[in-house]
Amino acid sequence: MIVDQTVETLITKNILIVDDHPFIIDGYKNAITRYNPNLYRYFFSQGKDCESGYEIIVNPETAPFDVAFLDISMPAYAEKGINSGEDLAKLILKIMPNCKIVLLTMYTELLKIKNIIETINPAGLVIKNDLTFDELIFGFDKVLNGEIYYSHSVIKMSNQTENNIDGLDQFDKLILFHLSKGTKTSEIPQYIPISLNAIERRKIQLKEFFKIDEGSDIELVREAKSKGIIF
Repeated sequence: MIVDQTVETLITKNILIVDDHPFIIDGYKNAITRYNPNLYRYFFSQGKDCESGYEIIVNPETAPFDVAFLDISMPAYAEKGINSGEDLAKLILKIMPNCKIVLLTMYTELLKIKNIIETINPAGLVIKNDLTFDELIFGFDKVLNGEIYYSHSVIKMSNQTENNIDGLDQFDKLILFHLSKGTKTSEIPQYIPISLNAIERRKIQLKEFFKIDEGSDIELVREAKSKGIIF
């Protein structure tokens, strides 16, 4: 029997892609398979939401992934407390600590981007509007070779100096951020590890801080934006 020595000598890379847009998954796969096809062969696993991503990751038969591409905003898996691609990233890092995480997002707010970098420290962070076929291959090359890849919008934002105001901590700023995105107060504990009661108390303190004691959440957000705390 003739054995294809070329196939035998290829390096296998296991890739996970979780995104709720099938055409985006196809685009990622198409680009990745064009990267050094004479050196690598790729096995893909894919999910369409937080639940399917979770099931793939915790399946004991799943081989460890080399790289995971995760959309940040996807339908949640509330039963398991998996509300975003960030939560999937944290899960992967517990189960497969050597997996390189690439997070993809439409968010362009400085606070959100900095929070992702601080809490996840991903191997790659990409604003989707920056992404092209060539850029994806460029970023994939950097990540595979142990480098950090940020798309150009992320680099621009991460170089900005955040407006720090004495008396406000990271939780305060995240509360303001989520209110600015239209998140209901009752839903914010899904994204911030403090209780609903603590969030309610902080909102009262924030309104006192901005001297809008009787103001609405809309006025609170407007004042925070005027101070440059959120964008």
